[in-house]
Amino acid sequence: MKRVITFGTYDVFHIGHVNILERAAALGDYLIVGVSSDALSYKKKHRYPLYSQDDRVKIISSLRCVDEVFIEESLEDKARYIEMKKADLLVMGDDWEGRFDWVKPWCEVIYLPRTPSISTTEIIEIARLR
Repeated sequence: MKRVITFGTYDVFHIGHVNILERAAALGDYLIVGVSSDALSYKKKHRYPLYSQDDRVKIISSLRCVDEVFIEESLEDKARYIEMKKADLLVMGDDWEGRFDWVKPWCEVIYLPRTPSISTTEIIEIARLR
């Protein structure tokens, strides 16, 4: 069984999230998703997510293509999460291209193209303007 792992904040869930999760799931037999904790999200983006980590975990857990969800507390612990979850493949969006190549001793790494013309940051900015 090929175990695939991916990570994200998944705030303001949108079609780009669905697309990358479905494509990640299609690359293996079991999809594991690390959802960034509220604290990690703040560290990455200098703002807290609109939805709590518990709500984001519930949203991701409800998807047919997702088999397992956990809270990611640290970007630096990717290798530990990969080992702990026995992942064979790490999938990330190509906006992270090359940034996780350092985990290749633990698993294969693939960067998938993002869905064009959509991002959580842009959605939030548009909503603030209205």
